[in-house]
Amino acid sequence: MWGIMDSKGQITIDYLISITIFLFAIIFVFDYTAGIFTPFQSNSDETTLIADRTSTILVEKILSEKDENAPNMVSKTKICVFFTELDTNYEGTVDYLGLSGSFLRYDFNVTLENETGIIGMAGKTIPSRVNVGQTKRIVLLKDDNTGNTEVAIMSFRVW
Repeated sequence: MWGIMDSKGQITIDYLISITIFLFAIIFVFDYTAGIFTPFQSNSDETTLIADRTSTILVEKILSEKDENAPNMVSKTKICVFFTELDTNYEGTVDYLGLSGSFLRYDFNVTLENETGIIGMAGKTIPSRVNVGQTKRIVLLKDDNTGNTEVAIMSFRVW
């Protein structure tokens, strides 16, 4: 009985090393192939972050009624002035909002709508087949003449 020996010539440590090398090779191949497609990924996450930052600046600072009890209350008069400024002085407004820099320049569109339809829209027309970052904010739209408020949705799009 003691005379029976394994004639395969394989010991446990050799087997363990070969399996480890094989697994590292598989991991390397998967990691490398994932990196090949990185240049073809969209930048919609980046533009969505820029749209979110721009919406925060506009709703909470520029168009705000500065009411601590309603932080998303915006002035209808300020919105009309902003929409007019965005349509008449687009380049200056985009520069003021920080959407143009030395290397990259983003285009911008804002839409204000309530339950009945679109109240107003300003900025450039959204082109087709472009990655567009979008942020929507629910705001209280205050009419400065009557003091009445209504719920509206502001959509901020950056591409």
